[in-house]
Amino acid sequence: MTPPPPPGSVEEPLPAPGAFDAHTHMDIMGVPVDGVLAAARAVGIGRVVNVGCDLPSSRWSVATAAEYPEAYATVAIHPNETSQLNDRRAETLAEIESLAASPEVVAIGETGLDYYRDWSPRDVQREWFRAHIELARRTGKTLMIHDREAHEDILAILADEGPWPPYSVIFHCFSGDARMAERCAQAGYVMSFAGNVTFKNADSLREAARVAPPELILAETDAPYLTPVPHRGKPNSPAMTAYTIRALAALKDMDVADLCAHIQSTGTRVFAW
Repeated sequence: MTPPPPPGSVEEPLPAPGAFDAHTHMDIMGVPVDGVLAAARAVGIGRVVNVGCDLPSSRWSVATAAEYPEAYATVAIHPNETSQLNDRRAETLAEIESLAASPEVVAIGETGLDYYRDWSPRDVQREWFRAHIELARRTGKTLMIHDREAHEDILAILADEGPWPPYSVIFHCFSGDARMAERCAQAGYVMSFAGNVTFKNADSLREAARVAPPELILAETDAPYLTPVPHRGKPNSPAMTAYTIRALAALKDMDVADLCAHIQSTGTRVFAW
């Protein structure tokens, strides 16, 4: 299957109502936040969710969200970081929970399982994932999931820990196929697609995007990673969410403005902003 044509120029603003970047890492982009947010605003990306992966990035995300009204934060320990913190699990999670009390924190994440890198033992990852789920329950925040080659275990743990209220679970950088998208849709899980949906070798991911209901779709950058075509190979930035949104609209044969409206509505339900 041939990938969709490159979406319109990132300099061309998205049509009203615009959209937002559901998952980014401005703390590791190495450029001033002011410029990143200004570039995003210029193309219709009005909000940015900066994601915590450890204590320093979670603290940074909360502080930055307090400073910039269009920035929001998530807090968590990434599954790849769990092993080195396992002997300090209680105190680490206590600080994550304290940070989560900030009104700018819209989700607990990114948490989940990573069976690709296996930097932390899988049983340790699963224990931390369940602990983050408990934290999301206590704080009333959405759960933002990192799922890399761990679909079945992720789905099994979510089912075991359920039921889940609508719009309370996000699969960040959704990486499943069409069948996985169907299963997520049946459970009411939100699927956030990143720039890799535009990659030449991403046919199965594009099929998943076609299957995913518009009301359960978000778009993200995971910047500075996963830069969409036609800028693949260059550092990513929240402004480039516009490319991914246009690509998703083309895949789903939707008007870009209509998809933006769905994304904005879903964002309000997921992040309560």
